[in-house]
Amino acid sequence: MFINRIALSALFAMACIAIPAQAAIWREHIPQAQAIGSGDLRWFGLRIYTAKLWSEKKPFDLNAPFALELTYHRNISREQFVETSLDEIKRLFGTRYSADTLKRWEGEMQRAFTDVKAGDQLIGVFIPNEGVRFYSGSKLLTDIRNPEFAKAFFAIWFDARSKDKDLRAQLLGNSP
Repeated sequence: MFINRIALSALFAMACIAIPAQAAIWREHIPQAQAIGSGDLRWFGLRIYTAKLWSEKKPFDLNAPFALELTYHRNISREQFVETSLDEIKRLFGTRYSADTLKRWEGEMQRAFTDVKAGDQLIGVFIPNEGVRFYSGSKLLTDIRNPEFAKAFFAIWFDARSKDKDLRAQLLGNSP
């Protein structure tokens, strides 16, 4: 009995040490990351996700490495996420990107994302001059080595023309 308690305690202690290390695997790209700001995306009053911006640079520098962490409060299909992302890129950039480019990006997002349910996390890590890496919790989903895609994707949240200006302000550490 005593041995079992010791073994159980040791396993619990190892789990407590291992889980935080696994949970922050994306931090290898931004080792000194600190939370810059956070806020909720709401749609007709429903909380869709909580977004948190991580960066080593304060004030935030869009050209330095950063991570955008989304913690979902609702179930969202991969198709919804991809379609909404493409619609926002088109809204922000108009005809800047060709239909072929958008189709290629759609395929990359289809491969990158999964359906999410309440409690799931998706983390996008911007790596300047390289692209973006997407993580689901501690698992690397994909590495999209396309700096132009990365900039267009993160513009959804950080462009001055972002649909949710309050969320943008909160992420940047400003009050809405």
